[in-house]
Amino acid sequence: MEQIGRYRVVRELGKGATATVYLCVDPEADHPVAVKVIRFGQDSAVMSRRMRKLFQNEGMVSRRLDHPNIAKVYDAVVEEDYAYLAMEYIEGLSLEAYTSIDKLLPLHRVVGIIFKCCMALDAAYRQGIVHRDIKPANIIINRNDEPKLVDFGLALNLNKDLDRDSTFIMGVGSPSYMSPEQVKGYQLNQKTDLYSLGVVLFQLLTGRLPYRAKNQATLVYRIINTDAPDVTSLNPNLPPELNRILKRALEKDLYSRYRNGAEFAKDLAAVRYQIVDDNQVEVDNRQFEVLRKLRFFTEFENIELWEILRISVWRKVVPQVALIREGDKNRIFGIVVEGFVEVSMAGQALCRLGAGEVIGEAGYLHPSRDERSATVVTLEDTLFLEINAAALALASEELQERMRAALLACLIDRMREVNRIVAAQGAPCVQSSSNLSSTGGLTLELAPL
Repeated sequence: MEQIGRYRVVRELGKGATATVYLCVDPEADHPVAVKVIRFGQDSAVMSRRMRKLFQNEGMVSRRLDHPNIAKVYDAVVEEDYAYLAMEYIEGLSLEAYTSIDKLLPLHRVVGIIFKCCMALDAAYRQGIVHRDIKPANIIINRNDEPKLVDFGLALNLNKDLDRDSTFIMGVGSPSYMSPEQVKGYQLNQKTDLYSLGVVLFQLLTGRLPYRAKNQATLVYRIINTDAPDVTSLNPNLPPELNRILKRALEKDLYSRYRNGAEFAKDLAAVRYQIVDDNQVEVDNRQFEVLRKLRFFTEFENIELWEILRISVWRKVVPQVALIREGDKNRIFGIVVEGFVEVSMAGQALCRLGAGEVIGEAGYLHPSRDERSATVVTLEDTLFLEINAAALALASEELQERMRAALLACLIDRMREVNRIVAAQGAPCVQSSSNLSSTGGLTLELAPL
């Protein structure tokens, strides 16, 4: 397209299932605009009517909202075959770009972004508006880390009579971010948006959704009936206070959930003093490069290494400290990054392990017993990567399979080495292997049929 109404098209910005967004120039203003275009009649008549209502609703609702963290809408036009919405052009990326485990934002930036989103939703609700489709794709971040809420096409105007409001369409929204009351089809208020924003916060902190399932029916069941895991179980480096905040944001009981965005924002502000600044990004990158060079992680994909970083703790340990103690019950395991450790049993040294070697793997792999059979003590200043077993159990299936295969390979290699040492100290065998046939010493002769 070269022209949309009075707006001259510069280029296409993106295309979705129902709309195309263009960067345009407004001849009457001195700033670029983003123009979203929807064409009717390409699907069923019912779908066209539904899309027309949603589009009219977005234009009506968005023009009522005036907040620095809500994208401005300048113009909304509905024609016979198409409609377009001219809105504020935001130069940046949606939060969807930062939900992958290897692309997570620093903690202080995440908290700052969600804090501002809380206040934006609070302002919308004071106008009687609930967004109903809060998800990473509908939050755009500009170069100054200012979030902008977009796409109010599914917004519910609470000032209208819901029985006669044709814009209230049951079953809208993105299932993974829906509140329990939304998937049940109950009447909604501002608390549904705060729940969805809690899901976004959980994903930005951990690189995964609080509820995962292989089909939508199971997902809906878990949203309604199960509790989300603590974020610190998935990322032990997070402040524990975030567990309480997310528990309240994701409450199934409406009376226990945050009443408004201001309450949510206030609790987020209270944890900011515990948060490090941008240099954490450099630390993460350095740690990633260290892991990438360790022999144990040779077969791991980059994204799996990033996941390891999120579920592990780096410990600097002085000499003569027991990392694992014989007789204790736990599933601690990890990798020696720098330094040396001694493994012993019943007071007798078994071996010494250095950089790149895994310790505690037997206790982790055993399906039922968690009692430790050996002690591991540092011999010098040691950097130890302790992997959180509980968090690993909640990690991606790909990482769990890769870790199990790597640990089993390590365990088998060590068993072979033990066998070699024992054989070197054992008595001569009854018969040399050179005198044995491939059938174990028996001479077989095939009889004719």
